[in-house]
Amino acid sequence: MVEIIPVLDKETQKKFVEFQYQLYETCPQFTPPFKSDIYMMMNKQKHPFYDHSDSDHFLAMRDGKVVGKIAALENKPFNKHHQTLDAEFYLFDCIDDQEVANALFDKVKAWSKARGLNRIVGPKGYGPLDGYGIQVEGFEHRQMMNMMNYNYPYYQRLVETYGFVKEVDFVSSYVKLQEFVLPEKVVKAVEIVKKRAKLRVMNFRNKKEIMQWKYKIKEAYNKAFVNNWEYYPLSDRELDYAVDNAIEVVIPELLQIILNDQDEVVGFVLPFPDVSAAMQKNKGRIGPIEIIRLLKELKTTNFLDFNGIGILPEYQGMGGNALLFDALNRAAKSNPRFIHSELTQVAETAVQMRKDLENLGVHYYKNHRVYKLEI
Repeated sequence: MVEIIPVLDKETQKKFVEFQYQLYETCPQFTPPFKSDIYMMMNKQKHPFYDHSDSDHFLAMRDGKVVGKIAALENKPFNKHHQTLDAEFYLFDCIDDQEVANALFDKVKAWSKARGLNRIVGPKGYGPLDGYGIQVEGFEHRQMMNMMNYNYPYYQRLVETYGFVKEVDFVSSYVKLQEFVLPEKVVKAVEIVKKRAKLRVMNFRNKKEIMQWKYKIKEAYNKAFVNNWEYYPLSDRELDYAVDNAIEVVIPELLQIILNDQDEVVGFVLPFPDVSAAMQKNKGRIGPIEIIRLLKELKTTNFLDFNGIGILPEYQGMGGNALLFDALNRAAKSNPRFIHSELTQVAETAVQMRKDLENLGVHYYKNHRVYKLEI
């Protein structure tokens, strides 16, 4: 018998957070997220998502033990922007048991219907840096920090058996940096753009300089993905939360922004040193020892993650994409210690970006699928 209980107090919150770590304790590909981040997602007083939307969290119990968990969300600005009545699910973890999965999804369905919503989509989280989808390919590769999800292969069966079908796929690509060469047509396009002097790339020396451009970067971030499937206009607090978290781990010398001739930010490349190895050792903790371990990994890792590559739609036909990838290439090769890289989670609906990646010859090696269910 499976019982679904709401997460309402510190005791159930702790059970909700700890279950994922217990379930994946022996999984070598799993990168434990910071526990504080998961607690923040449940904090209705502090997380910017709750300024405009709602979410509840549930545990699946059997014989007094946690056997699954899930979050149900209603993103009201997304629904308003897209004229939809979607609910989302996120933070889904479950033992390999269809009865448990069914009970969790039944709860989300009832939660959604009570709010007049007619579709469930997910996994889809609380902000733009939360990973999308159930992983369906690339299980042999380590999870890239907490910028994407990792799950056991059986999750796909649990979700699809319940009745969910594909909504959209997000692919991640692997690039061996020192062997990567821009195609000749991209190089020529970059030369043309530079001669026109309408667009230019700006680099940074330190985080103080980045902070001086923070608000322009935020504005560009909110506009760059307007045609993407996952887009909705982010609030000021959501942008602050996303950009501030990104700046914490970005290496200033690797950050690239593209400016027009009026010094407006029209594109950006956000590269993050991959600290997954340190996060695995930290096991979700973030105390003084864990911080030292993360700082050391920032300086020694040979893996880069590109999670935030964007250009305003009106500049995509002006050679902006070529300049963007040239900037990405230069950022990656500016430090010889970086050997490997991942371009994280590009939606198949981002048609131009996917075409550009294919033209660059990158290797798709992970796939995360967002599912939908009419209710």
